[in-house]
Amino acid sequence: MTRPSTLALRLHAAACERREAGYIDPDSGLFVLTSHHLREQGECCGNGCRHCPWDIEDQRDAGRIEGAPAYPYPAR
Repeated sequence: MTRPSTLALRLHAAACERREAGYIDPDSGLFVLTSHHLREQGECCGNGCRHCPWDIEDQRDAGRIEGAPAYPYPAR
């Protein structure tokens, strides 16, 4: 996974502040779940979400691929 663009990270932060489930990534055109929405799910799903808000131990327990970066908001 490549690092999200500065614009994508700004869109993510704005969507989190509005408590939205996601935003459209300006580079890929894909819908991306926000860390706000993922936090509301209650636990890490292990799917390697771009904005996973869970700590590395929770991610590991859920089966997330080692080394897959996450860009939560607010940043840790």
